[in-house]
Amino acid sequence: MVEELSPQCSRKGCRAPGAWSLLWNNPKLHDPAYRKTWLACDDHREYLTGFLTARGFLREVTMFRAPQNDGSA
Repeated sequence: MVEELSPQCSRKGCRAPGAWSLLWNNPKLHDPAYRKTWLACDDHREYLTGFLTARGFLREVTMFRAPQNDGSA
């Protein structure tokens, strides 16, 4: 049996629920359409956004919506 973890903030040491999706890519490594995702809680959204923006990686910030588990496998 695999334990299902709840989505949490990507800030090191933070275990708060993810409230924001920070979509990013590294243009030196990734195709322009490719997106990686970090989650941020309300407290760390600004920090993580600044970190990615300073490196030219941030592409979009949206509210996070957890995938719906409909019980089918």
